Amino acid sequence: MLEIRDVTIANIYIRIIVSMILGGVIGLERGTKNRPAGLRTYMLVCIGACTVMLVNQYAYQVYGVGDPVRMGAQVVSGIGFLGAGTIIVTSHNQIKGLTTAAGLWASACVGLATGIGLYEVAVASSLSIFIVLTLLHGLDFGLRSKSSVVEAYIEMDQKVSLGAFLRNARDQDLEVPNIQKENLNEYNDSIIAFTVTIKGKKSMHHDEIIRIVRKFEGGWYLETL
Repeated sequence: MLEIRDVTIANIYIRIIVSMILGGVIGLERGTKNRPAGLRTYMLVCIGACTVMLVNQYAYQVYGVGDPVRMGAQVVSGIGFLGAGTIIVTSHNQIKGLTTAAGLWASACVGLATGIGLYEVAVASSLSIFIVLTLLHGLDFGLRSKSSVVEAYIEMDQKVSLGAFLRNARDQDLEVPNIQKENLNEYNDSIIAFTVTIKGKKSMHHDEIIRIVRKFEGGWYLETL
C-alpha cells in the first residue's frame, strides 16, 4: 500500500494524469457556463498544485530535509490571488465570480491531495465539488426564489424621488430596511439608481414582490442581486 504513496517515475505520471482528470471534472461545469475560469484553468490549477506537492514530497523523501507539507501550505494561501481575479463587481453593484473563485481554491486542494498520493480523498473531494457546482445549483436557485426578501438594483426616472418609491412600497405592504443610492450622474443624469432590500410585511413570494415593484411609477429597470 505504501508503494503507491512514494514518489516514483510511475507514480509521478499517474498523479499528474489523475490531477488533470479531476481538475477537468470540476472545471467542466464552469466551462459550460462560460465563466471566467473554465475547463483548462481548473486543470492547470489542479496540475500545478499536484506538481508542487510532488516536488515537496520528493525533497523530503530523497534528501530527508524539510517539511513534507510546507510547500502545499503555500499553495492553499497563494491560490487566493487567482481566485480574486475572477471576482468582479458589476455596474449594478452585483458581485459575480465567488463560486468560481471557491472552485479554484477547492481544485488546488484536490491537486495537493493527488500530489501526495491520497487518491481516495482527491476523488471523493472532486466528485463532491462537482455535485455542489451542478446538482445543488438548482436547489440554491429554488431557495432564493422562494425567499420573502428581495435584494435588487433599480433604475427610475430622475423625476421620481426615493421618497415616492418608499411611499409606494409602504402602500403595497412592503418594508424597505435598507436602501443605498448609486451615483450615475456622470453617465446619465435622467435616471436615479439605487440598491435596495425589500420584504413583505405579510407572507409574500419572491416573484410577487418583484411584480409589485416593477409596477411602481417611473420604474425603468430592475435586476435582482
